[in-house]
Amino acid sequence: MAERNRRTVRDLRRGNRARVLQRLYFDGPLSRQELGPVTGLSSGSISNVVAELSAEGLLEEAGVVDSDGGRPRTLLRVAPDGGLLVGIDIGETRVRVELFDLSLTELARTERLLAQHGYDVERIVAHVRTGVADVLRDAGADPRRLLGIGIGVPGIIERDGPEGPDGPRGAVVHGQTIGWRAVPFEQLLREAVDVPPEVPLFIDNGAKTLGQAEMWFGGGRGAGAAAIALIGSGVGACVDHGDILDEDRTSLALEWGHTTVQLRGRRCRCGSIGCLEAYAGAEALRERWREAGGPLPEDADDETALAALLAAAYPGRRGTPDPVALALLDETAECLGAALADLVNLFLPERILIGGWAGLLLGPRLLPEIRRYANEYALSHAAARTTIEMGRLGPDAVTVGAATLPLADFLTRGGSRPAPGATGAPPRTAVHAVRERHRTPVN
Repeated sequence: MAERNRRTVRDLRRGNRARVLQRLYFDGPLSRQELGPVTGLSSGSISNVVAELSAEGLLEEAGVVDSDGGRPRTLLRVAPDGGLLVGIDIGETRVRVELFDLSLTELARTERLLAQHGYDVERIVAHVRTGVADVLRDAGADPRRLLGIGIGVPGIIERDGPEGPDGPRGAVVHGQTIGWRAVPFEQLLREAVDVPPEVPLFIDNGAKTLGQAEMWFGGGRGAGAAAIALIGSGVGACVDHGDILDEDRTSLALEWGHTTVQLRGRRCRCGSIGCLEAYAGAEALRERWREAGGPLPEDADDETALAALLAAAYPGRRGTPDPVALALLDETAECLGAALADLVNLFLPERILIGGWAGLLLGPRLLPEIRRYANEYALSHAAARTTIEMGRLGPDAVTVGAATLPLADFLTRGGSRPAPGATGAPPRTAVHAVRERHRTPVN
């Protein structure tokens, strides 16, 4: 009985710390007096929690404000240097690694191009290992201050994969389009990355990390339901349902790029035919433009090819638009519009956001046509309730979203550090508050 009571007291204390820390993170700076009503805690509990968190270096003073005839009130905020976070984007063209402080201000970054070697698992693991070491070195950061490493990857994530000969393997990645079949990615990273063993790893679908970044800090703020599309060399999406402040909010990664937009259509790299990705992904656009006679060097990568296609279709005032390029892009807009209409009809989102590096290039030109086609293919009542916009966080959104994975866990635990042997499984209760602020992307 005594042990049970000790656990209850410990859980209550952690819950109180989480309330204060989360509220200050998303709504701060706030005074002690303001924290009471928004957290539901007594003044005594607020004082105790603030004293604990301040002693641990997680809170700091942020000035004072006058109070109606009374003593000035000290404002508190989460200390940016209270911990470090790493966000990693295992993208279609590169591995991007970024180091952030607690305010998600970038401290260091590095990139590794993938064009030559593709998705060789050992090479990807090596890129992550050296990338993490590089950003920590460049920022002069102590690895012991890391609160966690978040990684966004293509494919389906199996949280509790089958055990290997040495025990649990952690998150397993099934990425059919990149040739990953049941890759024990968490285990491989744990063995390779040189960080303290208590630093947790969080692995999730890249479209889902993009979606979380947009919901917390970008175009999804305030939406009860939103769909976020990631358009790169491949195509993916995620759907968030429920108010952002609701602890029961759900976030679902979708293999949207492998929904069918054309019967008996083009062969997709997943092996099926007629997939959206076979028409709207940058890799497919490169091949379609080459097949149409577009002038491309043989070794042109996806980014170079997409830029050339857009330049041919929209050459500026003195140029003549290439009709073949325009027709190809119009077909792409129709495929995207029809596929977005499926998201509208299936999930009834208030907002749809288009992101990913290729989406950010295509969107400014194709967005009006994408909207028009989506309205033609979707049910009229559902379409009337949905807006289609560009994402707001730029090309870094996946890495920012990846960093929010350990951040959410840290805030949910009330700022307590992970214990040795902790895993990177997503917390049962995620942080779903959001502060009205916008992070300016680094280009």
